Amino acid sequence: MEALKGKRLVIAGSRKTEEMSAIIEKQGGTALVRSLQGLTLLDEETLEAPLRRFAAEGADWVVLTTGIGSETLASNAEKLDIKEAFLEQLTQASIASRGYKTTAYLKRTGLKAVVADDDGTVQNLIEKLAEHDFAGQRIVIQLHGEPSPELERFFAAKKAGEVISLLPYKHVPPEVSVLTQLMEELAAGEVDAICFTTAVQVQYLFRYARKIGLEQQLLELFAGQVLAAAVGKVTAEALQLNGVQRYIVPDIERMGAMIIEVAHYYEAQGLTQ
Repeated sequence: MEALKGKRLVIAGSRKTEEMSAIIEKQGGTALVRSLQGLTLLDEETLEAPLRRFAAEGADWVVLTTGIGSETLASNAEKLDIKEAFLEQLTQASIASRGYKTTAYLKRTGLKAVVADDDGTVQNLIEKLAEHDFAGQRIVIQLHGEPSPELERFFAAKKAGEVISLLPYKHVPPEVSVLTQLMEELAAGEVDAICFTTAVQVQYLFRYARKIGLEQQLLELFAGQVLAAAVGKVTAEALQLNGVQRYIVPDIERMGAMIIEVAHYYEAQGLTQ
């Protein structure tokens, strides 16, 4: 059965779009690639000074939020000839880990987290961290692409001392023309679902909608004719934080699983053709 027959699904990511399109088309749907995530660039110059400082001075706590970001810190420390000192400081610090990929990195490196989340979300990590005392302590947070105001507010409320953020990568915003096109397609009823593969895609779409005064309209669309699909719990959390109340997320955090979940949704609702 072609569960997506007549459905137009937007792919918001920029990776594996051909594979995702093929899955959608196999189910009878139409794939529209509208990348809402710009290129992610390595920011080595900005990273060097705080990385050298960490290798020299360490921290009481290190919060690692992504596996690839953690690996990038280590590889950059190696380029700067401070990898041994970097890993030694990690060994001395209390580590908090978000996500299974970060946990896998720690396991490969022989390190162990004091605090680890259950579901890969920042909120769950914060709930676990809340059991600890951070008053006056130095905190280093490894981020991926963008700051984390939630973590920063949490540590401020816990009266932490210095909080240092390390961003090994930085996101480049998507083209305005892509955002404009998607908003026009949504308003014209030409989109049935949007498949989000990262939280930052959600953030960029809603920032643009707020900028042009159409945030409420976007929320109404997601509450009605447009289905929001998230590849995993972290992306789903971004939808929640932006006010989207109806969305689907697969049990297995994979792009293909997300599309199949969309197909199952339409089947269950009796909306297939």
